[in-house]
Amino acid sequence: MTLVVLAAGMGSRYGGLKQIDPITKHGNFIIDFSVYDAIKAGFDRVVFIIKPENEKDFEETIGARLRGKIKVEYAYQTLDDLPAGLSVPDGRTKPWGTSHALLCAESVVGDDVFAVINADDFYGREMYIKIAEFLKGAKATGNKGHYCMVGYVLKNTMSPNGTVTRGICKTNDEGKLTSIVETFKLRPNSDIPEGAESFENDVWVPIDENSIVSMNCWGLTKDVFPELRANVVSTLTDPNRDPLKCEALLPTAIFDMIKADKCEVDMLTSDAHWYGVTVREDKPTVAAGINALVEAGVYPDDLWA
Repeated sequence: MTLVVLAAGMGSRYGGLKQIDPITKHGNFIIDFSVYDAIKAGFDRVVFIIKPENEKDFEETIGARLRGKIKVEYAYQTLDDLPAGLSVPDGRTKPWGTSHALLCAESVVGDDVFAVINADDFYGREMYIKIAEFLKGAKATGNKGHYCMVGYVLKNTMSPNGTVTRGICKTNDEGKLTSIVETFKLRPNSDIPEGAESFENDVWVPIDENSIVSMNCWGLTKDVFPELRANVVSTLTDPNRDPLKCEALLPTAIFDMIKADKCEVDMLTSDAHWYGVTVREDKPTVAAGINALVEAGVYPDDLWA
């Protein structure tokens, strides 16, 4: 099983390459904990999707210390790696999005089943165990895709440093994912029964803090790649999209498949706390949460010692 790590983001809001910013006294990064948990769950290969200019930094800091523990490979997201017939518009500098990033890794991933995560998110070990159990029985059939996603409880994903955007998941009676409702400007509010609220149309609207939300962790097979290619093409050729800013996104590609009855997605859940770094002010909270798990013995004091 392969762990695919989306690590080509520019990190502009953070002010640097946040994927390799140490989070513990021993210099471990969030990515270290992700890979450590994935190994414990049974993954035997990790593919980092990065920008080519970041390969030296990744190899010297992450790749080198993981070798011998798990197979490490790289895939490269570049602006000009596009489906036939497409070209980069003048002035475009922003990456094309998560669908495009994953498509850039198609040849590296090959025929293996795989999980997809964000490089700068801490998910906890439960997520990797659940996806691994799903992937052990998953295979590409060439027909209808069968994937999974792990959702988190909203109250376990909010930031103390401002509002967040989360996709609230909806499922059918069989536990299959049916939709994700993008919800903006979410914050906790202990003064209302729902426990959380979002700012919509100039008013605060109550949101159940126990809602299940998407944190972009998926279990997939290779038959998703043709649909990712179609998603990239439709996004980049849409006359109503800004060619300098539009992004082809993995959730959108998968929901296009769901609507077209080309796949079904098992909705799995985790009660773990999710931690993510969007702005530098998030780092102390993330560090405190992870180091508390180290002190509790969930992780060794120095992961790779």
